[in-house]
Amino acid sequence: MIEFIFLFGIGFAWILYAAVSDIRTREIPNWLNFSLILFALSFRFFYSLFNLGDFSFFYQGLIGLLIFFILGKILYYGRMFAGGDEKLMIALGAVLPVFSNFSDNLRVFLIFFLLFFFVGAVYGIFGSLFISVKNKGLFKKGFKKLFRENKRFVALSIVLGITSLIMGFFLFPFFYLGLFLFIFPYFYLFIKSVDEFCMVKEVPISTVTPGDWLYRDVKVGNKTVRATWDGLSEEDIKLLRKKRKIKIRFGLVFAPVFLISFALLGLFLKYDLIDKILYGLF
Repeated sequence: MIEFIFLFGIGFAWILYAAVSDIRTREIPNWLNFSLILFALSFRFFYSLFNLGDFSFFYQGLIGLLIFFILGKILYYGRMFAGGDEKLMIALGAVLPVFSNFSDNLRVFLIFFLLFFFVGAVYGIFGSLFISVKNKGLFKKGFKKLFRENKRFVALSIVLGITSLIMGFFLFPFFYLGLFLFIFPYFYLFIKSVDEFCMVKEVPISTVTPGDWLYRDVKVGNKTVRATWDGLSEEDIKLLRKKRKIKIRFGLVFAPVFLISFALLGLFLKYDLIDKILYGLF
């Protein structure tokens, strides 16, 4: 029991700090993620050495770290995560294996992933709604522009949606497909409008920090600073100092999703709900 309390205690404290830092500075410090890995693995090693008599608990931490390393890289290169989010996900791999056997830990991983993606989806939708309302002028302008540019796509979706709804009178699953085809183009244009018009701002070059996302490639003299997923480097920022202002793309602050998902997982473990949920799902 003490191992569960310790790991979830330091995990929650570290993620809480990461969420506060992300909200205030839009950055999760590398030292925070690396220190979480160090503390979690050190605790596992010494607890295994002095209390358990074998190192299975420590090895599970290493296995978890490897699994979450792979997952973090997939989400990063799939452009779902920024660098700080990727490293925080990797660090959680050293915390979440709370049992000494892999099969039990695998169930914990699965529930955490399900919670994480569900919370992330809800958070993303409501976060985008908040940003669209906060920047309603830019949002309306962007939505109208994108709607004009994608009229054929919207019209095709409506036609297919009506066709599917009619087919739904004979095969009911087509009814759901029809609803999806009606909603999808508007949802896509909504997300695209928020991303392209509300999340892009022109800022003074003096406020730009390494890791910020450049909106578009910027030509400086005979050199070009590329807009990449890795964000701006120190060298890029030095080149851009010749410009007074540049356009930066901002993303949703995502660390709160880690915090909510981790807290929910802790409750599920405390009240022994994991097996019940997995049985209900599968």
